[in-house]
Amino acid sequence: MIRIAIQTKGRLNEDSLALLADAGLKIDENKRKFLSIASNYPLEVLYLRDDDIPQTVANGVADIGIVGLNEVAEKGFKVDILQKLGFGKCRISLAIPKDEEYSGIKFFEGKRIATSYPKILLQYMKSQGVTCSVEEIAGSVEIAPAAGLSDAIFDIVSSGGTLVSNGLAEVEKVFKSEAVLIGNPSLDEEKKALLKELMFRFESVIDSRGKKYILMNIPSSAIPEAIKILPAMRSPTVMPLAQDGWCSLHSVVQEDVIWDKIKALKEIGAEGILVLSLEKMIM
Repeated sequence: MIRIAIQTKGRLNEDSLALLADAGLKIDENKRKFLSIASNYPLEVLYLRDDDIPQTVANGVADIGIVGLNEVAEKGFKVDILQKLGFGKCRISLAIPKDEEYSGIKFFEGKRIATSYPKILLQYMKSQGVTCSVEEIAGSVEIAPAAGLSDAIFDIVSSGGTLVSNGLAEVEKVFKSEAVLIGNPSLDEEKKALLKELMFRFESVIDSRGKKYILMNIPSSAIPEAIKILPAMRSPTVMPLAQDGWCSLHSVVQEDVIWDKIKALKEIGAEGILVLSLEKMIM
């Protein structure tokens, strides 16, 4: 049995459970439980606050965990970063009142900066040769300048909308974060084997996200041009049809460029184009 710690609630909880489900793991999602067991894999799921997950994995209460890279860096516990998971992307940035004139990183010399990430902030300021004072705040960091608690903030930014609504401007992007799979460095061989299988499943799910499976009928003479339009992992699959001079072509395409690809393929004679969802991709 291997135990994974994930966030109790919020977007990271939802994305983590979606990853487990897409990896074929059936988890009892009863919200009143703090510990669930998979019905089809030797896995326990422990629900915790995100800032408790690195310590819980480091001390072996959980074997692995899904948490933001920012929490791993801030807490500083000894864990292995095993896999980037592709969701929960954000950044930690320095922001100042929008009416202030920003002159570069030396602007922060001697300033009071409110943050929930003092360790990351101080490490960055030290690397920049800037001395500042830190006002550590657990929540609602963005209101600190307006309340007179600080001159600036250092906080998580996703879209930037919260900064704008609080009269702040992002001036330095310091730390990029996303959800990562972390592990205890001292797993036994049985747990390492279970972890290897989980990571294989996760990678297959992650690789398939944002991609579509496309297949079409196309004149054989247009195949070289079609291959230029549709580069694949190695090359597209091409199969002859019963009708002379025609082939069936199959490939995998990034979803955000699918319509441009379809337009280009139609222009060289492709027809009967099908676009299908891609559930798993095994490399």
